Amino acid sequence: MADDLFSAGGPTSWQPLAARMRPRNLSEFVGQDHLLGQDKSLRQALEAGQLHSMIFWGPPGVGKTTLARLLAEQGELRYTSLSAVMSGVKEIRAAVTAAQEHQQFTGKPTLLFVDEVHRFNKSQQDAFLPYIEDGTFLFIGATTENPSFELNSALLSRARVYVLKSLSEEVLQGLLMQALADTDRGLGQLGLVAEAETLLTLARAADGDARRALNFLEIAADLAEEGQITEKTIAEVVQESLRRFDKGGEAFYDQISALHKAVRGSSPDAALYWLCRMLDGGCDPLYIARRVVRMASEDIGNADPRGLQLALNAWDVQTRLGSPEGELAIAHAVVYLAVAAKSNAVYNAFNAAMKAVKSSPSYEVPLHLRNAPTGLMEELGYGADYRYAHNEPEGYAAGENYLPEQLAGTCYYQPVERGLEIKIAEKLRYLRQLDAAANQEKPSQ
Repeated sequence: MADDLFSAGGPTSWQPLAARMRPRNLSEFVGQDHLLGQDKSLRQALEAGQLHSMIFWGPPGVGKTTLARLLAEQGELRYTSLSAVMSGVKEIRAAVTAAQEHQQFTGKPTLLFVDEVHRFNKSQQDAFLPYIEDGTFLFIGATTENPSFELNSALLSRARVYVLKSLSEEVLQGLLMQALADTDRGLGQLGLVAEAETLLTLARAADGDARRALNFLEIAADLAEEGQITEKTIAEVVQESLRRFDKGGEAFYDQISALHKAVRGSSPDAALYWLCRMLDGGCDPLYIARRVVRMASEDIGNADPRGLQLALNAWDVQTRLGSPEGELAIAHAVVYLAVAAKSNAVYNAFNAAMKAVKSSPSYEVPLHLRNAPTGLMEELGYGADYRYAHNEPEGYAAGENYLPEQLAGTCYYQPVERGLEIKIAEKLRYLRQLDAAANQEKPSQ
């Protein structure tokens, strides 16, 4: 077939190295042993002839498309594919019609592979459901995004999710060696030479993506001098490449989550690592700076109020100076927050108070807390019996209530026994003792 990506091709059907080196059978497919190894789930289903609808979730270049093709070949099923980026209702209908005709003649379903399936909207995803149900399609969708958030629950309930992992440096190095030696589909006819360590550098730069690694190798082959691919050649190829970092996808949220948790967990080294991973991947430093401010309030709080000021200063430096000076200031703040005393007491108190406000009636402000700028308000008792704290012993009006009467005595803020909040907790305990003593002295109503 003219569009067979597994064929070697000729002068009129040139294909990139990554396409030519696609595995031709499951024995050549590498890097997903957790799915296809002996006694693993997907292999068992394949060997038992019980293929089912699936979602392949994983980063680019790990073999999602290739695996779908190989499963179709292994199961002797007709294969067709759609790209959610390029296809619409017309293409979906055409795929359905062709699959129905095929089933009428052969009694077998068509394996439909949908790349970037998360880019289809809800109605487009729902359009496949009847044909999955009646066996017209064996559906395989591929996505780089978390299916829990991006795919309809109805589609997820009819397909099993398989997670494909990034390829290790060793696996990629092996693929590169194979491509250099293969005289049929690869670059073997060129007689190129490359040290194992040089190919490992190239594999590292590909960041788990086989297609990217082979594309790099193809460019390096063009730049090679006297048949030698050197570290200098590799440096020219990968100098502008960035590691995988989808600014709106799973990797983005995973890495900012890891940074936040490292700070919360008082691990400055891990916090620095995830900060650098995000910066290396092209994340906007100002986004990180905003999140660091959040960390200062949520996880350090009053245990060390300097943390918030330092985070704000780092944000300001990044805004004023840009990179790399600003990035160093953010690193400064991240390390400080990681080693600072931790408290989420204000975070918890704020959430508790907000929950109480949303779930309770709109209680009136007690009369003694209201201002009385007019005579009428004074007559109505506004401001009556208000005690001015500065005129009280120790500057504290013991026994006074500042909450709505229905909530008197409620405590939202509970300081932890760390950092400055140790002192805050001591102060609050003392003030509450004064309150208790003053309330005992009040005449009974």
